[in-house]
Amino acid sequence: MRTSTLGGFEQGLSLIQRLHTAVNRAQQQISSGRRILTPSDDPIAASRTLSLRESLSRLEQFDRNAAMAKNRLQDEEVSLEGVNNVLQRVRELALQANNSTQSNESRSLIAVEMRQHLDQLVQLANQQDGNGRFLFSGNLDETTPVTAMAGGFMYNGDQGQRLIQIGESRQVADGDSGDEVFFRIRTGNGTFVVAPLPANTGSGVVGSSSVVDPSQYDDAPYTIRFLDPVNYEVVDAANVVVAAGAYQPGSSIGFRGIEFGLDGQPAAGDQFTAAPSPYQDVFTSVQKLIGAVETVVNDDTTRAVLNNGINAGLQDMDQSIGKILDVRTRVGSRLAAIESQGDSNSAFALNVQETIGELEDLDYAEALSRLSLELTTLEAAQQSFVRTQSLTLFDFL
Repeated sequence: MRTSTLGGFEQGLSLIQRLHTAVNRAQQQISSGRRILTPSDDPIAASRTLSLRESLSRLEQFDRNAAMAKNRLQDEEVSLEGVNNVLQRVRELALQANNSTQSNESRSLIAVEMRQHLDQLVQLANQQDGNGRFLFSGNLDETTPVTAMAGGFMYNGDQGQRLIQIGESRQVADGDSGDEVFFRIRTGNGTFVVAPLPANTGSGVVGSSSVVDPSQYDDAPYTIRFLDPVNYEVVDAANVVVAAGAYQPGSSIGFRGIEFGLDGQPAAGDQFTAAPSPYQDVFTSVQKLIGAVETVVNDDTTRAVLNNGINAGLQDMDQSIGKILDVRTRVGSRLAAIESQGDSNSAFALNVQETIGELEDLDYAEALSRLSLELTTLEAAQQSFVRTQSLTLFDFL
């Protein structure tokens, strides 16, 4: 077979260029530590690596989401702890005011401190996070959640919760609406509330109450009427008598599955109502308790008004404190979920990184051996090319 001089030259030059390319590629692999420099080096591995890097990017976003949710939940926990401390202090002051040794003047001073705590309670409900967004406004986090009005207190946010993605199939709420935390709180014992009529003239004081037989309780309103200081009857909303009995100071009155304590001496015509517990916001509960503490006492009847008002307020405080505890428990559960998911994300990210390393990382021993072989081959090819190109027919004339 004939081979022209030009053809031999081009063939030798092409071989040397290919060997140069192989040597450069090996050097780039060694310097970068990566086996795959371009997708064409290993299309299947490159495609899988791209998918794994997308998973890693999602995990990093989940971690950022989790950090944001964790910060807001921690801010909420701090605020709720402050609310709990305020309510506990208000409760202590109410118990102090309910002591018979307190005078009208000393109770007035106690009420002054309680009003300061009420203002602090509103401030805590309007707490903001590090980005200046309100914690308890739901989705309307640029709106002040609680404002005081002449007739009470108003919630200005919504009932929404932002769900933050912290895992491939896991979301967590980054807060609670102020409506749920501060406004939807049952009064009384949480099921029903017993209250004296303002027109009562006796000294009857309502004590603790409870549902003793849930199967008989029908969630309906009733009125307890004293026919005289001893005998009473219980009527329903249609004024039908459903129970009757004789009262002794310090005893309990029970009917339709409920029971409540009563002390003091009611007068003939005095009435007490037992009705399902309505919702009441915590600010109004504190405000009513302050009003009860400010009751001016000058006889047994006004003393009973004071005691009934404070006792009812203490029950409302217990319901409010219990509600705050429930919310704090949920916040703690979310923080624990974020912590758990973070550990899971970290473990998965480590596994993804190891898999990417197995696909991309270079085997240095193999690469160095290959580079040495390619350099030797290149050197031999260059020497062969030089000697071949120096040959000519004139050497044989």
